Amino acid sequence: MMRLNRLPLRGAVFALAACLAALVAGAVQPAVAAAAGREGERVILQTLAGGLSGVTLDGVRAFKGVPYAAPPVGPGRWRPPAPAPQWTGLRDARAFGPACVQPTPRVQTIYSADLGRTSEDCLTLNIWTPAHAETAPVIVWIHGGALVAGSSRETLYDGSRLAAEGVVVVSINYRLGVLGYLAHPALSAESPDGVSGNYGLMDQIQALKWVQRNIVAFGGDPQNVTIAGESAGGLSVMYLMASPPARGLFAKAIAQSAYMISTPELKTARYGMSSAEDAGSRLARTLQAPSPRALRSLDAQTLTDAAALAGFSPFGAVDGKLLPGQLVDVFDHGNQAAVPILAGFNSGEVRSLKMLVPPTPSSPADYERTIRERYGDLADAFLALYPSSDMGESILATTRDALYGWTSERLVRSQTGLGRPSFLYFFDHGYPAADAAGLHGFHASELPYMFGMLTRTPPLWPKVPDTAQERAMSDAMVAYWTAFARDGAPGQVAGISWPAYGEARRFMSFDTTPHPAERLLPGMFELHERTMCRRRASGAQPWNWNVGLASPALAAGAGATAGDCG
Repeated sequence: MMRLNRLPLRGAVFALAACLAALVAGAVQPAVAAAAGREGERVILQTLAGGLSGVTLDGVRAFKGVPYAAPPVGPGRWRPPAPAPQWTGLRDARAFGPACVQPTPRVQTIYSADLGRTSEDCLTLNIWTPAHAETAPVIVWIHGGALVAGSSRETLYDGSRLAAEGVVVVSINYRLGVLGYLAHPALSAESPDGVSGNYGLMDQIQALKWVQRNIVAFGGDPQNVTIAGESAGGLSVMYLMASPPARGLFAKAIAQSAYMISTPELKTARYGMSSAEDAGSRLARTLQAPSPRALRSLDAQTLTDAAALAGFSPFGAVDGKLLPGQLVDVFDHGNQAAVPILAGFNSGEVRSLKMLVPPTPSSPADYERTIRERYGDLADAFLALYPSSDMGESILATTRDALYGWTSERLVRSQTGLGRPSFLYFFDHGYPAADAAGLHGFHASELPYMFGMLTRTPPLWPKVPDTAQERAMSDAMVAYWTAFARDGAPGQVAGISWPAYGEARRFMSFDTTPHPAERLLPGMFELHERTMCRRRASGAQPWNWNVGLASPALAAGAGATAGDCG
């Protein structure tokens, strides 16, 4: 594998996106009529959008494949989502809708799963709700997959267990890859706001608007909506927190393994990145489709595969409308949504994402020399955290912390600064099959536990044993997550209270059992905050996974302390 610091930024971004794509992750009163009263039978519900026919099982009603926007096809490609037209009659909502178009998988990994049919007509959502819910808290789940891949239908995201605990769960699809995030000058010229890109983010906002309008019919409380997501879903949560058009559509946020990396600006090259419009123009030339009309004439799957092969990497673009600034700037200025947050990451994030790390040097001396060349006066602090005595583990921990650890702590610090309840976690839980595969606490390994879906993992996922210990861990996480959605605090489970982050920098550790602790990985946040500060101050360096051995040489002086980022 090439060192990421030798790759152009968008090539480095694509290294992640391509690999993760291959890895796959007024109100109306309820009017319900259930057939026969037996579990597993049809249930009919009337919403403002139209009538739905779903199923009920074990006291949970499920409605799947419900459109929340008009199909973004033909002239609707690369345009903001339009509201879904109201339907007449009864809509069958017993099966998931198709996944959004995504690159054709080329390898099998632990994350690989059969997502079934894909389509551009994919803007649907799924709802699981307690049978007799009234003003129940709502969780809107945003799937991961590097904004390239994934689907709301993945078995890990089944919301029935969370719903059994009294929460309405909504999982959504949104446009992915080139169809969801292409910016282009001609597309911007079509927009009344003069912007393009961010279509996937617009879809998420449209889904939240649908929830506000319709969730009462499912027994949910539109004033108590929690947005939640993992990996690219966590990134999307941060985009929504930063996005003015999303303000007021949610009351809480959960960000699991999120990454607050730099992102392209729509029209200006900055931080070592070309503008999003320039990147889109290059792609259009590569595809020999110079106009929106020509681009819209291309087959969706052919276009998506060709864009991936050409190195197109989807990320939100700073456009001054959907995204008013870099995430770090929005949060530094306190301009994000002032909502309670629960955020955290896993101890072995990068064990299953080794495409993100550079090769191990031939000797500890080479490792230390490279770090001193790249980090200068911060090298001693770096080597204290990531010593040369165990280079393999240090390299994995560097990328984990620079992406996921720093982001998680930054989120809870930021929301604490706004006076909002904020809760940090560290998932360090392993089990025999994962540990034997060298995947202790791997990326997304918390998902089966917090969804209560220990037996619903993908085929190649290390199997979670059916033991009392694993069930107890899952029960605890389900209880904490649903309590946060209900009350804005995860509260107490089995006598163990999850404390707010606060001045003591408290967090909940999920290892053998859940237990509170203080000061997660001392020095970690400060080092990576200073690194980001220096890159931002230089104006010429991105902050993402080009860290550690793959880092560019940091500028001296700017960002010398964690507090001078303003």
